[in-house]
Amino acid sequence: MKTIQIEYPESIPAALNLTPESFEEEARLALAIKLFELGRLSSGQAASLAGIPRVTFLLNCHRYGASTVAWDREEMEADFEDALS
Repeated sequence: MKTIQIEYPESIPAALNLTPESFEEEARLALAIKLFELGRLSSGQAASLAGIPRVTFLLNCHRYGASTVAWDREEMEADFEDALS
């Protein structure tokens, strides 16, 4: 497994009222969610990057304004066709 190291001022976790460990966990989750949102990672890959189970990852996406489902108009119309009739 590879490692990425990001330097940050010690004042950032304190300003957010977080421990350094909590801040790093949140930063890791935010990175994973953004890469998922951009379509660069699958939800499973992003969950692995965040170090959490896939279901937990998907349930946390809303905290960052990321949708877990991307339907286009045709998919929505097909799914709701019977309801519209």
